[in-house]
Amino acid sequence: MQRGCPQVQCKEKKKPPLARGERVTLEIDGLNHAGEGVGHADGFTVFVPGAAPGDLVTAEVISVKPEYARAVPLNIERPSPQRVEPCCSYFGRCGGCRLQHIDYAEQLRLKRKIVAETLRRIGGLEIEVVPVLGMSEPWRYRNKYQAPVSAENGQVKIGLYEPRSHRVVELTQCAIQHPAGCRAINAARQALQELRIPAYDEQSRRGVVRHIIARTSFASGEVLLALVTYGWELPRAAQLVELLRRRVEKLAGIVQNINPHPGNVILGQEELTLWGRPYVVEKLGELSFRVSARSFFQVNPVQAQALYGLVRRLAGLTGRETVFDLYCGIGTIALHLAGGAAQVIGVESVSAAVEDARTNAALNGIDNAVFLVGRAEEEVPKLLHSGRRAGVVVLNPPRKGCAPELLDVVAWAAPERIIYISCNPATLGRDLKILAAAGYPAREVYPVDMFPHTSHVECVVLMSKIEKQA
Repeated sequence: MQRGCPQVQCKEKKKPPLARGERVTLEIDGLNHAGEGVGHADGFTVFVPGAAPGDLVTAEVISVKPEYARAVPLNIERPSPQRVEPCCSYFGRCGGCRLQHIDYAEQLRLKRKIVAETLRRIGGLEIEVVPVLGMSEPWRYRNKYQAPVSAENGQVKIGLYEPRSHRVVELTQCAIQHPAGCRAINAARQALQELRIPAYDEQSRRGVVRHIIARTSFASGEVLLALVTYGWELPRAAQLVELLRRRVEKLAGIVQNINPHPGNVILGQEELTLWGRPYVVEKLGELSFRVSARSFFQVNPVQAQALYGLVRRLAGLTGRETVFDLYCGIGTIALHLAGGAAQVIGVESVSAAVEDARTNAALNGIDNAVFLVGRAEEEVPKLLHSGRRAGVVVLNPPRKGCAPELLDVVAWAAPERIIYISCNPATLGRDLKILAAAGYPAREVYPVDMFPHTSHVECVVLMSKIEKQA
């Protein structure tokens, strides 16, 4: 007797038409969220890193899943008209900026398409997405260089990871980093090598230095160096400080950040200032901000200024509103809005960030901004019960998006406008769908290219509540 479900006829899963090791010729017709080219073989999706839309490529399949395959390009049979020569010699080996081979104007067009398609697919949103706000000079824009440290054959390696790995590609220069940050990282590499300070090994959990972080102020040119170590011990620390002071121009300070936990989290919660100041000062427009090693601060200050100007315009402040800035970080958005509002209340779960926000408010002489430590979904009900009402709510969550309970709380608060800032179109689409169901449909979507030559894009979305019919 045959066993199974007698009332349900199970469909046999269709076998993928490709196998590992197979060579296939593909017309690349798009990009995925990771910046990989997208082609199709017999209707089956194939992702090809390094391919550009419009390319005809021969590729070798390296992995096959039920829904897609991944392949590496062997030869470009016909290059896309939008293909350009990457300016960086590390392109293809480094997992950093993966779109250098595509003309910048085309990058912006593709990012707009990705945002629109993602919002439609995940959020069910049929909404016009305006052209992406790009940069006139999309190079050397990063103010933060976060470089993993490893050792190979007795030599210290500092750079960035290879794609989909923790193997460090040794970099001596980077086309998207501020040159001062590159010089500081190179000086740190040389000093660690000379003093034989061991790099941390992820497998054995031995060694000392895990990451080097250089934060550069575009306003002053000063650099803050942070050494992330596995424990408190830093051999020959005094000698290291002396070498870095001599070799790094405009060095503001050196800090040691301690992270004794395995895994992918880079920074620990404890920090020690080895020399100088534990921060640099950056300017965005007329405002100044203290930026420490652990501060969340936009890595592209040029585009950050454009983004905050956009948020201010969409907020439509008249001077009478109270603004709730949720996931406020060190207060950059809140302080930009404070001049047009009656009061701005920022909420952030990281206490160190809130301390920075309060310091930044005082630094700029702003007295109508209040910053609270706590989870937004817990603090907003407290504010509402105390009689505070928000005319505008700003949401600026991490890549994972907002907690579902926070979206319920925000809808309950009944602001006139919600402005959502997101670096992940997928979680943005998910959350916009929830807010639309709660009476806050998306009205306008503005992508901003905060990360040129990468697949990432920032979005600013305006929502306003639907007035109920009497």
